[in-house]
Amino acid sequence: MKIEYIDNNLQDIKADLELIVVVDKNLEHKSCIEYKDILNNAAFNAEQDEVILLPESRKIFVGSESLKSKDIRPAVATAIRVASSKKYKSIKLATYLSHQKCTATVRALAEAINLGVYNYTRYKTKDRELNLKKVIISSQEHNGKDVDKAAIKRAITKGIETSVAVNLTRDIVNTPPDDFYPKIMARVAKDIASTENLECNILNRSDIKNEKMGALLAVARASSHPPRVIHISYKPKNTKTVISIIGKGLTYDSGGLSLKPSDYMVTMKSDKSGGAAVIGIMQAVSRLNLPIEVHGFIGAVENMIGGNAYKPDDVLTAKDGTTIEVRNTDAEGRLVLADMLCYAQEKVNANYIIDLATLTGACVVGLGHYTIGIMGNNEKIIDKMLYAGNIASNEMAAKLPFNKYLKKSLNSKIADICNISNTRYGGAITAGLFLDKFIKKENKQKWLHLDIAGPAFVEHEWGENPYGSSGAGVRIVTRFIEKLADTKHEE
Repeated sequence: MKIEYIDNNLQDIKADLELIVVVDKNLEHKSCIEYKDILNNAAFNAEQDEVILLPESRKIFVGSESLKSKDIRPAVATAIRVASSKKYKSIKLATYLSHQKCTATVRALAEAINLGVYNYTRYKTKDRELNLKKVIISSQEHNGKDVDKAAIKRAITKGIETSVAVNLTRDIVNTPPDDFYPKIMARVAKDIASTENLECNILNRSDIKNEKMGALLAVARASSHPPRVIHISYKPKNTKTVISIIGKGLTYDSGGLSLKPSDYMVTMKSDKSGGAAVIGIMQAVSRLNLPIEVHGFIGAVENMIGGNAYKPDDVLTAKDGTTIEVRNTDAEGRLVLADMLCYAQEKVNANYIIDLATLTGACVVGLGHYTIGIMGNNEKIIDKMLYAGNIASNEMAAKLPFNKYLKKSLNSKIADICNISNTRYGGAITAGLFLDKFIKKENKQKWLHLDIAGPAFVEHEWGENPYGSSGAGVRIVTRFIEKLADTKHEE
């Protein structure tokens, strides 16, 4: 589907349908006043994300609490989702700005169009063909504001590229495990790297063994699909800073010998969401031409059961020599990330180190389905990521604080550390503290951990997100990197 910006008034643009956002329930606005009685009679209250289609008038209305991007994005996405289920081939709408010189809303609008139209139908025998071919954004501003057309075009382009990367991530996560295992994840990464002019290096099992990644290899041991370690690099000229992004790429997680109940095994194709987000982020930063050197690392592994599976009571040796007592084989993601964090720090001297993982159900319990948990040792960087999430990208995020008492709960009597804590409480934080063990002392202030277990995969539509994968992590980290590109690097 094509998103096009046209320097023309709405009335002079031909389209099958016009989308009108009703802001703050204002049916007295010039765009709504003609249809006020019809809307009232239809009991349309213009609540956030409430949609009504008037086929005779070729108008679709949607409510938005404000002109802020956090409200416009889900509103427009919801309206586009409704319209795309009909037979309309083209839609037009005005430019929406919250402030004269702020283009955040129009970027959100462009993102919403692609995010709202997304539908994963690969396995439908009767694939739903998308009738909607074009969405046209007019240069006419909803409230008659003068617009900087060049800035609007840039914002729309950023919105398009970011949302395309999110949808790529969604496709990867939604693909079933029988068709998406470590070898396939490596192939997809290599294809994206080739298309986007990125560097890509893949390690196979023997290479991983040579790197002494004992924790990652143990998790992969019982699978018929051997693991892969993926390193994708984006190296622009005159880079301002260097960032490493590490993703958990569990293409499927049965729980290992600490087997998950069957109900909890369903949707575990989503355990590759962190690794999938890394691929999406790498595509986004390349297409946005950001002056930041970015390295993406993915540990692509399948956690299965079998006679050679790793076991509770095993002691594993990570890449940096740390010994790990295994008390639960379903706490496998942190074992993979432990080796990947060591590998990333060895290969790249980065100014920022960020990992993304669907790491703990405890994070979902603590924050709910829709919020990312952020952990680390540097309050300034945590605040930057919270801004990138809650303000810039509207991927909701919250800080989970480390503390020395929970850290002690990971102590092992027979090894350097245990892979789960000795308490059932604070599980998301203790998982983050486990990862902190594998961050070098000189890098402690550079590292952030993002637990995306809540929003990565939800079995109903919410906001701009469809059933299934949301592409969590792509927008927040991309906006974080964009902000680094706009400001002087601070040590």
